[in-house]
Amino acid sequence: MRTTGILPDRDIAALFKSGALSSARALDDDQIQPASLDLRLGAKAYRVRASFLPGPAHSVADKLDHLKLHEIDLEPGAVLETGCVYIVPLMEVLKLPPDVAASANPKSSTGRLDIFTRVMTDHGPEFDKIPAGYTGPLYMEVSPRTFPIVARTGSRLAQIRFRKGHALLGENELDALHRHERLVASDEPNISGGGIALSIDLTGDSNGLIGYRGKHHTGLIDVDRRAVQDRYDFWEPLYNRGRRELILDPDEFYILVSQEAVHVPPDYAAEMTPFDPLVGEFRVHYAGFFDPGFGHSAAGGTGSRAVLEVRSHEVPFILDHGQIVGRLVYEHLLSRPDTLYGAGLKSNYQAQGLKLSKHFR
Repeated sequence: MRTTGILPDRDIAALFKSGALSSARALDDDQIQPASLDLRLGAKAYRVRASFLPGPAHSVADKLDHLKLHEIDLEPGAVLETGCVYIVPLMEVLKLPPDVAASANPKSSTGRLDIFTRVMTDHGPEFDKIPAGYTGPLYMEVSPRTFPIVARTGSRLAQIRFRKGHALLGENELDALHRHERLVASDEPNISGGGIALSIDLTGDSNGLIGYRGKHHTGLIDVDRRAVQDRYDFWEPLYNRGRRELILDPDEFYILVSQEAVHVPPDYAAEMTPFDPLVGEFRVHYAGFFDPGFGHSAAGGTGSRAVLEVRSHEVPFILDHGQIVGRLVYEHLLSRPDTLYGAGLKSNYQAQGLKLSKHFR
């Protein structure tokens, strides 16, 4: 029995039973994932002048007192506009044990809509990191970048992972795990910097489709409604025209896919991190955690490629086929979860290739 690692689903449920996690409303049936918990928006959103961190001397409420521009009622649903920053108190409240810390990340569907989200705590010096033993509320910064959205009380835009101690696998452990479990579809993966390097695929599918670019001045996307939007109202498809390269225009948003198929074994969880900020003038906005069972054959997958949300900054940048754009880091779990990703869950991206978010048909 491990004493360090990511908490699986049954241990997350136990946090609620012990009072380490509480909420103003009963949990949704599918809110607890194999190794994470979806976080829900509360009743109000506050539009603010600018993003901020409270820092050690302040609570988030202190900062909101002089930074908020207006208050929005989320109960009936409300429009959150592109280019604006909103702070939303979350339903879930923490009273963590002294040996349990947490980290947050946007859900996969949130990233694929180019909704920028970060979680804050009172007196927090950084985003998305919750120290061990933290007691207090959680807040989410929400900023739609490409499409205006409709969100409401209970909408789930981000998720949180809980961990005891050090769980990250080193390079030697990763290499051994790959040889036993085949983490990516490669006999000799590029393992460096504590992760497995992933590269971009610009060859395309059987029709030559390599990705999508977000359109401007579109209609609204309701974050809680599935398969209701025509993809071509919001996305311009991009095709391989024989050169296996793509010029990223500044501040445009792209959905692309990794060359490698990814596998997360049942006793592990994974997360994407930037490969190297010096490799080019672009940013891959990695959203969501990779849960245990992602791409696992026993859970309905045979390796699933990583969908990448890409944005160039300042200048146009040429991406070449096979260019490394990110690292997949792995952590071990305290124990195997009761349910794997893709097995009996509403898992939208199991066995995926290039795929838009669940909102499009």
